[in-house]
Amino acid sequence: MSRFLVAGVTQIETIIRVDKIPVSYAPLTSANESIFTAMGGDAYNESLALAWLGDDVTFMSIVGRNQDLSMINPPDRKITLSTEYIVPQMKETPTEVVFYDKNRKQQIFEDIKDLRENVYDMSMVTPIADACDMMVLANANFCRPFAKTAKEQGKPIAVNIRNYRPEKEIYNTDFLEPAKILYFSDDTLAENPYDFIDRIAATYNTEIIILGQGSEGLIIFDKTKDIRAHYKTVKTNEVVNTIGAGNALFACFLHYYMETGDSVNAIKNALLFASYKIGYMGTSNGFMTTDQLTQWRNLIWGIKKSEFDELSGN
Repeated sequence: MSRFLVAGVTQIETIIRVDKIPVSYAPLTSANESIFTAMGGDAYNESLALAWLGDDVTFMSIVGRNQDLSMINPPDRKITLSTEYIVPQMKETPTEVVFYDKNRKQQIFEDIKDLRENVYDMSMVTPIADACDMMVLANANFCRPFAKTAKEQGKPIAVNIRNYRPEKEIYNTDFLEPAKILYFSDDTLAENPYDFIDRIAATYNTEIIILGQGSEGLIIFDKTKDIRAHYKTVKTNEVVNTIGAGNALFACFLHYYMETGDSVNAIKNALLFASYKIGYMGTSNGFMTTDQLTQWRNLIWGIKKSEFDELSGN
């Protein structure tokens, strides 16, 4: 079990299944089980996944002043996140609406409300940061001081940048420079993915970079192991909804990387975790257990000799 401090955005998400993107105009479309509303957000989803995998998670976020915090932990969910450090200080909670179709295309509308103008009370952060093993950050404006605190205390930082845009790279420097682990999606990437990874690694001396490529899988770079490899997706479930798969993958990778220090083992488990996740509606539903991960990993990739010896007691 690792101790993670996770800081980032909490938002209300509405996910809508449509036949095709772009959506054709119709005055009314009626379809059963096509609209799902719940709490979400990258950091919120990552916190849930880490807690599900057995880690000690402190989640820090800001929401609207009138937000009902009981929505953070719906009664039908098996795990609970503490709301102690979720501060209701914004005018309203950020909101996102996502249209998706059977071809995995998405169209996202977001309203971050007054998120950029809000700051987090860092007096609560320092003692918790001192006790954590890793900080997992979103690149939200209020998370910048978290990156500074982690650097000052010598804590490793993992950052989910989400969609990369060249014009926003300067904005993200506070996160890119100190991060040990970076996660990107290639949704908006205009350059060759391998050139992109090489450039980011060279510019910021990043130890590990994960570039999610949707249905094509991902590329992982590990400077210490001298690895730059592409992994295809695996199938453990029928695809229902891919939204939140990247958050699940990132969180699972961090869990196993912190546990073993083995980026290859961690990314294989993460691919499995994400593949199961996309069989469920909602960004915070559909997590594999650690036993299921072990079974699927052995089934798909086999057991390494060292692992076999350990299991057999040799």
